[in-house]
This record gives sequence, C-alpha cells and structure tokens, in this order.
Amino acid sequence: MGAPAWRWALRAARRSGRAPTAPRRGPGCGPAVCAAPFADSASSSSRDEALMDKRARILSRGLPKQKPIEGVKQVVVLASGKGGVGKSTTAVNIALALAANDSTKEVGLLDADIYGPSIPKMMNLKGNPELTPKNLMRPLKNYGIACMSMGFLVEETAPVVWRGLMVMSAVEKLLRQVDWGQLDYLVIDMPPGTGDVQLSVSQNIPIAGAVIVSTPQDVALLDARKGAEMFRKVHVPVLGLVQNMSVFQCPKCKHETHIFGADGVRDLAKTLGLDILGDIPLHVNIRETCDSGQPVVISQPQSDEEKCWRLRQAVDVVSHLLVLGIVD
Repeated sequence: MGAPAWRWALRAARRSGRAPTAPRRGPGCGPAVCAAPFADSASSSSRDEALMDKRARILSRGLPKQKPIEGVKQVVVLASGKGGVGKSTTAVNIALALAANDSTKEVGLLDADIYGPSIPKMMNLKGNPELTPKNLMRPLKNYGIACMSMGFLVEETAPVVWRGLMVMSAVEKLLRQVDWGQLDYLVIDMPPGTGDVQLSVSQNIPIAGAVIVSTPQDVALLDARKGAEMFRKVHVPVLGLVQNMSVFQCPKCKHETHIFGADGVRDLAKTLGLDILGDIPLHVNIRETCDSGQPVVISQPQSDEEKCWRLRQAVDVVSHLLVLGIVD
C-alpha cells in the first residue's frame, strides 16, 4: 500500500473509531526481502565492474595484427570520400607510371571496389583468373601490370547484390588468395567512402601510404577530408592529395574554365598539412583513353596530359615514400 492509500486508511479508521492495521507485506516480505533494492544495487555495481573489466581486456588486444601480402613489398592505396572524382582513372595511370618510370620494378593493381569494379575496362582485360596448384588465383596482366578485380569473377553486366559480410569475404579473398608473384608496388583502387572495406584493408595489411583523390568542388572536399582523417585514425600515412578535373581548357580558343571550382584541394591540403601530389586537368583524352582500355600514360606517352600524370603523380608518390623511409 502506497503512502496516499495509507493516509486515506488512517483517516477512515479515525472516523470509524478503529485503529488502522499496518499494510500487509507481500509473501515473504521480511526484512531481508525489503532490503532487496540495496542488494540489487550492489549486484548492479558488481555487474558494471565486470563489464568494464571485460571491455578493458578486449580493448587491450588492440586492432587485428597486420599481415603482409605474400610477395608484395609496398602497398599504396588510392582513395576518395566521394565517388565519381576520377579515383580509378588516377589509380590506373599511377600504376602504369610507376612501372614506366623504372622498368626494374614490378607493379600490381588491385580493384577493391566490389560493387563497381572499373579496372577490367580501363586495363582492357577480360576473362577468369586461372588457379595455381595451391588454389590461388593468377592475376590477369596487361601493359606489364598484374591486375585483380571482382570484375573478372562476375559477368560484366551482372550486379553484385551482397551484404557486408559477403563483401568482406570477397575482399579477403582478393587480398590473400591471389598469387601476386614478387611485386615492388601494389596499387589498390579503394571504393568510395570510409566504410567496412577501407577499415578492413587498412587494419589487416601494412600500407605504405594513402593518396586521396578529389575534385575542387566543395561537396567532394567534405568527403575527401573525412577520407584523410579516417586513414590518420587507423595510422596509415597520407602521402598527399591529388586535385583532379582542376581546370578545363577549350580546345579551340584555349580559354580555361574552373568547372568544379579553383584550388579547393590545394586549400584542403594546407588545412590538413598535406602535400599536393598532382593537379590534373579535365581533358577529353584522359577520359577517352581509359574508356577504350588504353590509359593515357601508355597510349600517349608524349602528350601533355601524360606528362602531368607521370611527373606530378608517380614520381611524387615514390619520392614521398622515399622520404618516409619505407622504400629501398
């Protein structure tokens, strides 16, 4: 009986001349039972302490132990927060430029974009990978670059309609169940965003550095910054930013127009304390050559666009790796 009801009973008893009876206890409600709230409080405190101890033990284990990809010396990832900024085009041309700058280096290219693989078309590759006696997939090769992509394992027009766990399993297979041979550099074309694939790759293999690709547009820069911050949080060195589609030059009058804005990536690089690795124009040749499976670095080695790719990106990426002391 609650306090208001007890007061009502007391007033009624006075009017009737009878002494009120004490509220009846529930079954077994002796002193020990009435002290149950205090016992429950102590028990709850004990459970909280146990939970905190368990959480501390889990956190003390740290992140998954990184395991290098067999045969691969250095891994460079190309990432972007926003899709459609030319990340895959940049990854393809950087891989080709790395190989072209030093013919003694072996370069590989991994397409980690499970839902929208672009490397097969850009590298003009089709077919299914062969299996080695150890049941590892052999990368397909063109222009001297060993390539692996989800696009080799499904039909070109077939959508990949998978949930997160299946995507993570596919990424693990592309990383661990491929016979890369001996590579000096493996360039990984990451999917857009900062999700499961980015975290899984960053936490499970040692990465020499990440390159962030963005257009100067404000909307793209918001996500590019998130991408850079994500790599910093998982302790992956950010080598710098590439400003793609920076300016369009009219092929007739040579007038230059900053369609996506001017120097947005440069401003972001200053804010983050990073370097600009390349400033790539919006040029029809870059788009056409990748669409035809003949990237500009390999098909037009003397063009102004190719010089931009090779000198401002590949050489800068390698030099940054040298400065960081992670390349022989």
